[in-house]
Amino acid sequence: MPSSLNKVMIIGNLGRDPEMRYLPNGRPVTSFSVAVNYRRNAPDGQPREETEWFNVVMYERLAETAHNYLHKGQQVYIEGRLQTRSWQDQEGQRHQRTEVIASQMIMLGSRGSTTPGDTPGEGLEPEADLAGDGDLPF
Repeated sequence: MPSSLNKVMIIGNLGRDPEMRYLPNGRPVTSFSVAVNYRRNAPDGQPREETEWFNVVMYERLAETAHNYLHKGQQVYIEGRLQTRSWQDQEGQRHQRTEVIASQMIMLGSRGSTTPGDTPGEGLEPEADLAGDGDLPF
């Protein structure tokens, strides 16, 4: 049995279209956010739906596949590991970001299968930092 384990499995809907870039060594990397909804009872006993946002990063062929076939709102299964990165921006501020580094992906929804109102997390915005990838080191 392994002495440690870092494994994540999520099923959710893409919060934005995948964005593909290339590292300085030419390695493709694709990133996007996934909204995972769950229900729980609020303190008053009423059911409440909440959304958790995950930042997903893929490399190599998996990155190219995600970029070519995934789109905002599509349901997807992602398996991988959690990784937290730290960096310093141009103003000297430290930033930290936890990401799912994907090793497997299964497309669960077909292209064009989602319609407004069918997408879990629709109308909710991911963390503000998701749009601010300009400070990332790649």
